[in-house]
Amino acid sequence: MTDMTDMQKQVDEYIGQFKSGYFSPLGQLARLTEEVGELAREVNHQYGEKQKKATEVDKKVEEELGDVLFVLISLANSLDIDLSESFETVMTKFHDRDAYRFERTDGKLTDER
Repeated sequence: MTDMTDMQKQVDEYIGQFKSGYFSPLGQLARLTEEVGELAREVNHQYGEKQKKATEVDKKVEEELGDVLFVLISLANSLDIDLSESFETVMTKFHDRDAYRFERTDGKLTDER
């Protein structure tokens, strides 16, 4: 299994092959928005009400998620952000702030530590 540090290293090695290097953060954000739009379109085709046109190519949600992940990693790398640290920070936030925001499967209504 590949961890986030490995993924960031692989993307950096791939981008490092090219003289242009990473695109600007704003350019990458535009690209990320484009990829999220493609993901939304595919999810809508497969799970929503909008059917594909006969002329549209079949794509997989997995592939579109991979495209989003690649661009997100590229953006993080270009800004020297460790996504493992970002993930830990956000999970701490969710565990603390949102622990009882939604109905829980364990039946707890409050922090009963």
